[in-house]
Amino acid sequence: MTIRVWSYLEEYEKERDDIHEAVETVFRSGQLILGENLRGFEKAFADYHGEEHAVGCDNGTNAIVLGLRALGVGPGDEVITVSNTAAPTVIAIDQIGATPVFVDVHEENFLMDVSQVEPVITERTKCILPVHLYGQCIDMAPLQAIADKHGLPILEDCAQSHGARHHGRLAGTFGKAAAFSFYPTKVLGAYGDGGATITNDDETAARLRRARYYGMEDVYYVVETPGHNSRLDDVQAEILRRKLGRLDSYVEGRRAIARRYEAALADTDLIFPRVEDGNEHVYYVYVVRHPERDRIIEGLKEKGISLNISYPWPVHTMTGFAKLGYEVGSLPVTEALAKQIFSLPMYPSLPQDRQDCVIESLREVLKNL
Repeated sequence: MTIRVWSYLEEYEKERDDIHEAVETVFRSGQLILGENLRGFEKAFADYHGEEHAVGCDNGTNAIVLGLRALGVGPGDEVITVSNTAAPTVIAIDQIGATPVFVDVHEENFLMDVSQVEPVITERTKCILPVHLYGQCIDMAPLQAIADKHGLPILEDCAQSHGARHHGRLAGTFGKAAAFSFYPTKVLGAYGDGGATITNDDETAARLRRARYYGMEDVYYVVETPGHNSRLDDVQAEILRRKLGRLDSYVEGRRAIARRYEAALADTDLIFPRVEDGNEHVYYVYVVRHPERDRIIEGLKEKGISLNISYPWPVHTMTGFAKLGYEVGSLPVTEALAKQIFSLPMYPSLPQDRQDCVIESLREVLKNL
């Protein structure tokens, strides 16, 4: 038996009729791009979050790019974020000519250490970009207080936190805007690529819509401000609209697997993800820690079980970002975690017998270390 860290195949078998119907609906609509199906999903996604606007785009990276542009961030500006994240968070900042400024994370939950944010604010700082990593939210109240004090907008990176809540509020509803990815692995994933940025601000939404369509708005072929070609196509939008109605069930499926893992492995020396007070974790990935991480991964690989590391190389240590000037040791917690963290298989349709196999195999490997 080969067990992958993620697969869509079991889910597809359960939902294939609805997926095929979604595709047929769009194909028969006569509109494949910027049509009614896209508008229907955007409304549903905005409504789910209690926000006024959702603007679909082609992927999660561009959801951040468009969000930053809509908030007025550009060349020479600084954006405060973390290095313990997927590289696209930082690539988006770099793509618009801004400079990422990193703060470290908490060892217990892998999330932004908000106490480090204010000391790195300068006159060039134009935005704070927190990452709700792995499926739970950072502590937003103190971050919002810092942002308000310095007149800075917050753009939330919610690529990994669809449906997560913080003191009852959904991820993405705290800042001026929030960016989401619908890459297939996500809690709400497409059958292709996609993204969206949500906001309650009318002018920000108008900028987002212009930016995703070359900078055009009311009159085709008239560019108001140069933008991108970053449209979410109607096929993916209609699939996502239908899957959105199942999002809460996807989340509960992930939580059930997380509970099984923690209960079955509680007597081992694995370090489990800590859920912070007020957070409702959605377990986009189930990240644990162990000082013998690499030996564990190799041992499970021999048993046909594929694990993942999110993320083995902190962004500030990558060759592509050497220009930022961060030395090894500058973000000690992030760097230490990168040597110990790994993800167990996690997706809501993961069969129970495969969960059992992961648990039993992991226990055996840990015992023999």
